[in-house]
Amino acid sequence: MTLALLFPGQGSQRVGMGRDLAQAFAVARQTYEEADDVLGFSLSRLCFEGPEAELVLTKHTQPAILTTSIAVFRALSERGLTCDVVAGHSLGEWSALVAAGAIEFRDAVRLTHLRGTYMQDAVPAGQGAMAAVMGLDQAALEAVCARATQPGEVVELANLNGASQIVISGNAPAVDRAIAEAKAAGAKRATKLAVSAPFHCSLMKPAADLLAAALTEVAITAPRVPVVSNVTAAPTRDPAQIRELLIRQVTHAVRWEESIQTIAGLGITRALELGAGSVLKGLVKRIAETIETTSIGEPAELHAFTA
Repeated sequence: MTLALLFPGQGSQRVGMGRDLAQAFAVARQTYEEADDVLGFSLSRLCFEGPEAELVLTKHTQPAILTTSIAVFRALSERGLTCDVVAGHSLGEWSALVAAGAIEFRDAVRLTHLRGTYMQDAVPAGQGAMAAVMGLDQAALEAVCARATQPGEVVELANLNGASQIVISGNAPAVDRAIAEAKAAGAKRATKLAVSAPFHCSLMKPAADLLAAALTEVAITAPRVPVVSNVTAAPTRDPAQIRELLIRQVTHAVRWEESIQTIAGLGITRALELGAGSVLKGLVKRIAETIETTSIGEPAELHAFTA
């Protein structure tokens, strides 16, 4: 094994993403048109022109990031791209499953729109929060969260991103207490994130239940290459397990550091981050220096690619 494809999640969006790509590659333009057709509104316009206030709504952000990543993937596939394993950060796992052939793009667009809607609606605006903590290991931050938890409130680990960067999620008052506790415990930094809901914690259970029902209508097939799951940090090609893990992912932590370590352990030496931004490139560099990672999202970057 030599090459992994990595797909970014929520937070990588920006107004203008995919616009130049769609102009330069017919298959990318067709990907955006397909998404527009599935959703019944112009997702492409939101990506290309904004407004940002609409693009950052979770129900729009999730299918927008997916569509941008798959537009890049399809354009590269026409240039001979093949890979040995795929993974995606949070929402990016859906892009990875499409790229691996486990889920049809049209189904993924529809379901990520629903997923975003369900996640946004699971907790009333302002009642949930997330925060990034730097400088505490997992065990220390778990202890911090335990001390910050009170009856009727939760704060839990949400993203294990590596290099002592961990995101916590839960009820807003509990997250505030955890920030104070983390600083007292020696965290280098603990700051709230500008997010609209507390993702990847048990407060998302209503969203997970609704997604489970929606997934019953969708075919999932064995992927062409292994998909490393956020929930288990292990590769899978089992459709039944993939379905279960997509549901569990909504309420469970993203084990990204372990996922990249798994990929490195498979002998991967190159990775391509496909889509908007370069967040994953930075994370991979801190987790596994043996993996050379390139971010590809703009036409010039695609033209420079050699299979």
